[in-house]
Amino acid sequence: MSGNRHDEGRSRARAARLPSLSLNVQRVLESSSCRQTVRATFRYDPDTPLVVTVVFRVHSGQQVTWHLGRDLLYEGMYALSGIADVQVWPTEHDDERPTAWLKISSRTTAALFELPVPPLAEWLEDTYALVPPGQESTELDWDAFAAGLTADPDVSAG
Repeated sequence: MSGNRHDEGRSRARAARLPSLSLNVQRVLESSSCRQTVRATFRYDPDTPLVVTVVFRVHSGQQVTWHLGRDLLYEGMYALSGIADVQVWPTEHDDERPTAWLKISSRTTAALFELPVPPLAEWLEDTYALVPPGQESTELDWDAFAAGLTADPDVSAG
């Protein structure tokens, strides 16, 4: 027995995995009256605790993956969050169905999605139960992170 409770806690957190969340979201096209239903799958891995991975799939089977800041996404459910490439903010509808906007931009394109707040906020709260706010850096594998920064992306392992 090592007596290092910090490492034991980290191992338990890494062993615990949160199920992914799949939602139908609305992509707003050219005008706000034209929408497309897109399947969005949200994934959280305690080994990368600051990030939520979202895979957007359209009916044709095409998909796009984005990595979003967990805090940015959660805060955007209730107030404007983010700058530049990723922004999230609550809608101002008067109806019973709270939603939030997610705007993702690149140099050549932008996409605007309307997200249902209740299931996404509940799922994000589960991520915070797994890795509490302020504890993200204690869960990072700094050696692997540093190795990833210096790895040559054109060289495949194997």
